[in-house]
Amino acid sequence: MEGQPHPYAPRDLKLPGYVPNFLTQSTIVGVYLLTSLLVVSLIWILSGRSRKITKMNRLLMCWWAFTGLTHLILEGYFAFSPEFYKDKTANYLAEVWKEYSKGDSRYAARDAATVTVEGLTAVLEGPASLLAVYAIASGKSYSYILQFAVCLGQLYGTAVYFLTAYLEGDHFATSPYHYYVYYIGANASWVVIPSLIAMRCWKKICSAVQARGQKKTKTR
Repeated sequence: MEGQPHPYAPRDLKLPGYVPNFLTQSTIVGVYLLTSLLVVSLIWILSGRSRKITKMNRLLMCWWAFTGLTHLILEGYFAFSPEFYKDKTANYLAEVWKEYSKGDSRYAARDAATVTVEGLTAVLEGPASLLAVYAIASGKSYSYILQFAVCLGQLYGTAVYFLTAYLEGDHFATSPYHYYVYYIGANASWVVIPSLIAMRCWKKICSAVQARGQKKTKTR
């Protein structure tokens, strides 16, 4: 059963049983953006009830909630749904990956490296990101080292994601639009923001270690 012709690149990619999107691009993207905005708004409002949480930490909580749920729900679905491109039920999560595969067909093709990166991200970084929300809100001592570790994981995963595509010829996008908007644009946040957070955490950790060292010196 060959199914209907798919829109992905390369054109000779075999996807037996492929079923086209039921939802439009605007609907898929719009639902994702509105849901993300709802999550961020909710965390921002709830975190604002505590005077002990600074605005910077409130912003960080919003980011970690957003990225954590994205890892767990979206990437988790992809990792454990190998035949999403055959979905006939208009399942929103399947629709997301059918659409995103126009920017990177390795998802529809179940490329081993892509599945591995997304699977590890969903299982490890998803829960860790949500734990970071709790750690920041509760002022836990491990907050900075946890955020730093998750950021390194995100940067490493994103590097593997881009480098493997480059080494394999970088020919997985349906069009320049999908390449720059989906493949580049949608992943840019997981390069820029984790880099900034990692640098901030590094400075905080170094300052704490230095202060502790100075305190020990004074007590001798």
